[in-house]
Amino acid sequence: MIRKSVLIAAAAGLAFGLAGAAYAQSKPGTPTDFKYELRGNERVEKPDTRTQAADGTVREETRSGKCVTIKEKRPDGAIKTTRKCD
Repeated sequence: MIRKSVLIAAAAGLAFGLAGAAYAQSKPGTPTDFKYELRGNERVEKPDTRTQAADGTVREETRSGKCVTIKEKRPDGAIKTTRKCD
C-alpha cells in the first residue's frame, strides 16, 4: 500500500516537472520591447514612430529623454538627421 502511494506520488512529480519544463520552453526567449535591435554585432536603436509617404520618403522619430532625433530618408538615398532637445 505504501509502495503504491510512493510510486503514484513519484509519477505525479515527474509529470508536473516535465509539464513545467515544456511550459518554460514554450515562452519566447527574448523580450520584444527592447529599444534596440541587433544588426551584425551592433545595437541599433528602434524608432519610436516610423511613417512612410507615398513617394517613398521615410521619417523616423526616436525619443531619448528630453531629446528627439528625426531621421528622414528620401527615395534618392539622401538621409537628413535632426536632433532637438527641449
